[in-house]
Amino acid sequence: MSGLLSVRNQDAGIFVASDINHWRRAWAGLGIESAPDQVFDELLARYEEAHRAYHTREHLEECLVLLDEVWSQCDHPEEVAIALWFHDAIYEPRRSDNEAASAKWLATVGDTMGVEAQSIERMHALVMATRHTASVEQPDAQILVDIDLSILGASPERFDAYEAQVRREYRWVPGMIYRAKRADVLRSFLGRSAIYTTPLFRDRFEEWARANIARSLATLERWWPLPVEP
Repeated sequence: MSGLLSVRNQDAGIFVASDINHWRRAWAGLGIESAPDQVFDELLARYEEAHRAYHTREHLEECLVLLDEVWSQCDHPEEVAIALWFHDAIYEPRRSDNEAASAKWLATVGDTMGVEAQSIERMHALVMATRHTASVEQPDAQILVDIDLSILGASPERFDAYEAQVRREYRWVPGMIYRAKRADVLRSFLGRSAIYTTPLFRDRFEEWARANIARSLATLERWWPLPVEP
């Protein structure tokens, strides 16, 4: 297993994938010479909202770092990059249309910037794929979804931190209900023939993801009520 998700998160200052240069490179790849930097600032403000614990800039940076590693394997890497920037742009745990709202925001920005309609349509679909409600067939979408799910195959320490972060985002849900719902989500991943679609991510993360999930399920079954850190 790569140490990417465990080592690089020990100190937030070690790397900054979500910087203005990464943002501008993606837009330049779409033929937009002057990137919408105001949107960049708005996105970072969103990822730093107080109610977020996992869906933060840390998660965004983890995704962008992995994308850089597989950049050459994407058909449209710039579109995948921008989709990752927007995939959790709107995140409110109490609403069920976060991905749709995020995809709509991306499409609006893309249209304003004069991005080709086909490109906007593809990026909109990429963001919607992060709902994780259905299998994806398009190669770039498979890579993006695997990147988004890479946290499941992180080091045990990072995965445990992730589970605690998700619980904090749903602190308003009573322990019994949260435990049952979270267990359903985790079991749904274990029930798949493969959690990751692409061979690279499957080889790198599948075994660790299944071990992490099984361990988390055991914890959910042990604790009553599930503890929540302040």
